Amino acid sequence: MAVHKPALAARSVAALSRSGYPEPYRARVLPREKRRLGDAFGLTRVGINLTTLPPGKESSMRHWHTREDEFVYVLEGEVVLRTGAGEQRLTAGMCAGFPAGVEDGHQLVNRSDRPAVYLEVSNRDPEDGAHYSDADVDLLWSPPHARGQFTRRDGTAY
Repeated sequence: MAVHKPALAARSVAALSRSGYPEPYRARVLPREKRRLGDAFGLTRVGINLTTLPPGKESSMRHWHTREDEFVYVLEGEVVLRTGAGEQRLTAGMCAGFPAGVEDGHQLVNRSDRPAVYLEVSNRDPEDGAHYSDADVDLLWSPPHARGQFTRRDGTAY
């Protein structure tokens, strides 16, 4: 039976390996693959990515969003979830959710010896911003004076 929209094979969506992070943060997350499933369907209010995170890589810097909820569901492999409460191992079939505005940064790290695959789901809010929790990560995403851009905590551009 042929597959056609509104259905598709998730791995038929082109894998992107890029990051908007400035260095040195970009090197911490790449290479990773994201398949923008929400975009493939023309979804405008929800973002859905099928992400493959290689061993030794981080999903992002530890962060929290001002206006976007986030949800991750691990499909294959394992990752370490880092939050303000510490670390916990997530394996296939486990999930985690992060409500908008809760100032507890989160991050996934692949410390295993094989790739991890997970779904990322979030609402899309053009007024969203992100704050980065770790003291050694001098980033802000989309502050009011620089929408859609990364800046340092003091507001200066990268």
